[in-house]
Amino acid sequence: MPDGSPQPIRVASAPAATPCISLSFFRYDGLARRAWVFGRMGLARAPLARTPRIGFAKLMGTGTGMGFRPRPDWGGWTILATWPDAQAARDGVETGAVWRRRRARAEESCTLFLETLSARGAWAGEAPFRPREAPRRADEPLAVLTRATIKPHRALRFWSQVPAVEDDLSACRSLLFQKGMGEVPWLHQVTFSVWRDAAEMTRFAHSAGAHNAAVRAAYDGGWFSESLFARFAVTGATGLWNGRPPLSR
Repeated sequence: MPDGSPQPIRVASAPAATPCISLSFFRYDGLARRAWVFGRMGLARAPLARTPRIGFAKLMGTGTGMGFRPRPDWGGWTILATWPDAQAARDGVETGAVWRRRRARAEESCTLFLETLSARGAWAGEAPFRPREAPRRADEPLAVLTRATIKPHRALRFWSQVPAVEDDLSACRSLLFQKGMGEVPWLHQVTFSVWRDAAEMTRFAHSAGAHNAAVRAAYDGGWFSESLFARFAVTGATGLWNGRPPLSR
């Protein structure tokens, strides 16, 4: 029987927000604009860290060709950032000073918004990507990011594998977007690709070929001092790349 004392009120907890990752690409033409953005690499770190609600963040350059070649592309630059939710990510990219300044001088730019499906390994000693609870929907493109710190005495062998891998990658029909990036040329390597068909991505990654041979050689030979592998659902995209929406291939 109730004793007449007040009963505690149970309040349902709100569902946890899904963390979001933004990956922004900028292209600059002309010596003056390229010199400007190169000079901002060091100066922009403090303003980037002060961006409201930002988490893990990296400023990176890109490679030539499909982006995976060892020669730097001095016209291509990226910003990767993690956020507590999708709205924070869109607000940060839209209004953040570092993004606005780069967009204002870029020939073109785009941003992909991602939610983590799986991640293993570390980046600069951190595990920056927290998987969401929901599985990937069939209509969400699948993105794959790899990151490695290459041991200096293994760098030449590593980069000698890349042209053959890039040739195989260019033949994949469901590949929507790809770019190679890095914090330090030749030693800190990041690859990023977006796929329409997860099955083709899996075939590329695991079937016999240049990519599989390179991965086996790298891990069997201990070429990396740190590595990370992550898969993401692509939940949105803004801007243009090569004159069209970034996932329109």
